[in-house]
Amino acid sequence: MVLRESISRQRGARRDVPLYEMVDSVIRKRLVENDYPPGSMLPSEIQLAKELGVSQGTVRRALDGLVAEGLVNRRQGLGTFVSEMEDRRSLFLFFNMIAHDGRQEMPAARLISAEDGQASEEEARKLAVTPGAPVRRLLRIRLFRETPTIVERVVVSESVLPGLGRDSTPPDHLFRHYETRYKVTVVEADESLRAVAATAEEARLLEIAPGAPLLEVDRVAFAIGRRPVEWRVSRCDTSGHDYHIDRG
Repeated sequence: MVLRESISRQRGARRDVPLYEMVDSVIRKRLVENDYPPGSMLPSEIQLAKELGVSQGTVRRALDGLVAEGLVNRRQGLGTFVSEMEDRRSLFLFFNMIAHDGRQEMPAARLISAEDGQASEEEARKLAVTPGAPVRRLLRIRLFRETPTIVERVVVSESVLPGLGRDSTPPDHLFRHYETRYKVTVVEADESLRAVAATAEEARLLEIAPGAPLLEVDRVAFAIGRRPVEWRVSRCDTSGHDYHIDRG
């Protein structure tokens, strides 16, 4: 089965990622690709567990998170159903890249590095911490259809998200991970955009020429009460994608 093969590939490459988060990623991807259309009933937990090669409890835990986000809903005595399209907008609430052909995708993430550090003046200002305070820095690339497209630099405060990426590889969808592991929910974000030229490192990671044009998305994400959760700078190769915002 296609789904089971997907979990097997993730498990082989990322043994330290919790299985329920792998299941979450697979189901989320199927929602994005409309394999489970709005209003349709998902396979039962038992069927999904068999398909994916995991326990029923693992599937239930993944579905619990999707229910909490409003992406699916349980109907007593009937099963689990995909929410209607309006309720599923949260799939892309904080992700605005769309392919030139109009296709929305949930990109995979590849962790390049994760390290401890002390907050610089700019990091301290973005995260509302004292300069020199402990922080974690992650460098990742995001892949669309297996093509490196985005270089992400993520900085978080150790006081808010302790040990992020230290003992296990974070999953593709960091905001969901923050909520399930740390009980920190991102509710809003401030973004600024500008055009930049690819550095030598970015060119190598994205397999493009140094100096190639990139779109930089500088974003601070906040929890309730405008408490900074992360500072993320994404540099995007838009040769095949647009940055799209739906203001409706």
